[in-house]
Amino acid sequence: MSEIGITRSRVLAAEEIDRFHDNGAAVLRGILHHSWITRMQTAVDRSLDAPGEAAIEYTAKGKSGRYLGDFFMWLRDPEFRALMMDSPLPEVAAQIMNANEVHFLYDQLLVKEPMTEEETPWHQDLPYWPVRGYDVMSCWVPFDPVTIAAGAVHYIKGSHKWGKMFRPQSFSSQSVTNKTYDDSAFEPMPDIAANVDEYELLAWEMEPGDILIHHSLTVHWAPGNLTDGRRRGLALRYTGDDATYDARPGTFIWFPTMASIKEQITLSDGEPMGGPIFPKVWPR
Repeated sequence: MSEIGITRSRVLAAEEIDRFHDNGAAVLRGILHHSWITRMQTAVDRSLDAPGEAAIEYTAKGKSGRYLGDFFMWLRDPEFRALMMDSPLPEVAAQIMNANEVHFLYDQLLVKEPMTEEETPWHQDLPYWPVRGYDVMSCWVPFDPVTIAAGAVHYIKGSHKWGKMFRPQSFSSQSVTNKTYDDSAFEPMPDIAANVDEYELLAWEMEPGDILIHHSLTVHWAPGNLTDGRRRGLALRYTGDDATYDARPGTFIWFPTMASIKEQITLSDGEPMGGPIFPKVWPR
C-alpha cells in the first residue's frame, strides 16, 4: 500500500453521473488530493526513464518532442498499483457504473512532452481491449495543467450511443501494433477530421486533481502538444458488473510485446472479469 493510504471519493452529484451516461464523457473536478499528484509525477517520470517492454515511442526519431505510451505499470511499480487500487478512482468508477463490483482492466501512460506534433487519432477504446459489455470506462488523470493547445482530449458527444465499434488503428505508422489491428473484424473509423463540423465536441481544460471519465465506446481524439509545458496523463480502465472477457483477435493482448501478460490471463472467452491480471478493486 502507498504511504498515502486508502482514500475515499467524494459523493458524486447525480448531474455528474448523468452527464457521463448522456454525453459519453464528463470532467470531475477535485477528485485527487495533491499528495497523489506529487507522488505520481515522480512515478511517471520514473516510468519515462525506464519504459516497460510493451512501451511504444510514437514520435519518430529526429522529430521534436516525445509521445510515449506505456502499459500495465501497476504490475511493476507500487505507486501505480496504489493509484489504481487505493485512490478514490475505484469508488468513482463504482458510482459512475452503479456497480456492485469493479475490476481493473489496465493502466496506460500517455505522455506528450513539449513541442510534440503527434496527434492521438480519432478512435474508440473498446475495440482495442479484450472485454465486452456496457460497463467499461476510463478515468484519464492529468499530472500537469491541461490546455486545449497542450493536448486536451476531445470527445464526440453521444458517440457511445451510435451502436457501432470501429477497427483499432495504431497511434503511429511505425508501430508494431499495426499487424495486430489488421485482424480486427470491425469496420474502419469514418473520416471524422474531414467532417468535424458535423459533430458536437466536448473538451475541458483541467488542473491536476481533476479527472476525465469517458465510456469505452465514446469516439475521441487529442491534438499534439505544441506548448512549452508537459502533458503527462494516465488512463486507468475499469469494468463493472456486465463486463466479460473477450478473446477475439485484434486486441492489445495479441501484441507480441504483451506475451507475458497474456500468459497470466486465467479467463476463458465470456467469463466475468477477474484473476491476477484483472483484479477486483471495489469493494476494497
